[in-house]
Amino acid sequence: MSGSSWRELARAVFSTRMLIALLMGFAAGLPLLLTLTLLQAWMKSAGVDLTTIGLFALVGLPYTVKFLWAPLLDRYTPLWLGRRRGWLLLSQLALVAAILLMALVSPGESPLGLALAALLVTFFSATQDIVIDAYRREALIDEELGLGAGLYVPGYRAAMLLVGGGGLVLADQIGFAQVYLVMAGLMGIGIVTTLLAPEPRVPATPRSLHEAVIEPFAEYFKREHALLILLFIVLYKLGDQMASHMTIPFYLEIGFSNTEIGAVVKTFGVVPTLVGGLLGGVLMLRTGIYAGLWAFGILQGLSTAGFIVLTYTGHDLAWLAAVIGFENLSAGMGTAAFIAFMGSLTNKRFTATQFALLTSLMGVPRVFASAPTGYLAQALGWEVFFLGCALIAVPGLLLLVRFRGWLQDATASPQRVSTQ
Repeated sequence: MSGSSWRELARAVFSTRMLIALLMGFAAGLPLLLTLTLLQAWMKSAGVDLTTIGLFALVGLPYTVKFLWAPLLDRYTPLWLGRRRGWLLLSQLALVAAILLMALVSPGESPLGLALAALLVTFFSATQDIVIDAYRREALIDEELGLGAGLYVPGYRAAMLLVGGGGLVLADQIGFAQVYLVMAGLMGIGIVTTLLAPEPRVPATPRSLHEAVIEPFAEYFKREHALLILLFIVLYKLGDQMASHMTIPFYLEIGFSNTEIGAVVKTFGVVPTLVGGLLGGVLMLRTGIYAGLWAFGILQGLSTAGFIVLTYTGHDLAWLAAVIGFENLSAGMGTAAFIAFMGSLTNKRFTATQFALLTSLMGVPRVFASAPTGYLAQALGWEVFFLGCALIAVPGLLLLVRFRGWLQDATASPQRVSTQ
């Protein structure tokens, strides 16, 4: 790249719109592991068995069915702040209240009560995700989608690492309930971002609830390859998400403490995650979304297979750091390409509903395919389990090959970078 191209890229990366994408990514990523990694560690520490821990993946159901209420967020506008920022503020305030409720429930004494509190967290978190995805799609021009996803992903993953890494370290010092109180306070970052961000402008919005509910789906399913796109979205990160659901019990079982896991994740996980998301966004400016999906998908499969190494090395912090670093780098790159791909497919009249439909399918593996992972790990052993998760990446990549012609034409990223 020439000097002027580098300057244009730097102005684009450090623009106000990209800062908003980064901070909204943080707000979206923070609640996720409160009902996954951190909750798993809390439950295992409280003596809850692996089978129950695996079944708790079902509290993530709202992430999978969020398209059901997304039309309401397209059709109606709250009284304050506008359509996107108004719904975003309401969902964030409700999310803070739900996280505080989780802090009050003991997993050992009331697993059902904890499940209900966690379900509220996932519902309001899924609602926040709907609005953030719609905001980013409407606030950025098409040329900026890859880079916007490349900044959103580091924010998202940094929040996940803060919860999954810093949360575990804090849990050994102050207890899990107090950690949830801290995380509720950190949601203030998202609330401040919502209050300061400008409301995006769109050419038109649905004029009736019927139009908001029916037309987004009708418009999408009239497209060629509509069903194949949905199948690809389900398959692309299936193995990665299944493996990720059981990594904390795996680390603990092979001898690592909460503090060791948290310290390694926080120290060796943050930089690869930030680099992965940003690098993925920058590379897509040059290669397009198709090439990014293909290359980053291969890296995701290899990083999943990397967990097998730990079954042989055992309690070795250097190897743990290497495996986590590689997994976070590839996940950041793959997710950036995946989000940019889905954003490019949405119609701005129905952004929330169509984006919610696509990202709901993205969450299917996290909920339904992850639920039996406890059974699979116990029955197959860790080596076979992680090998199977790595090989699951193959069908999605084969389907991507079939998309090559039309996907390159439809979603190839332009070389021009907007710097406004």
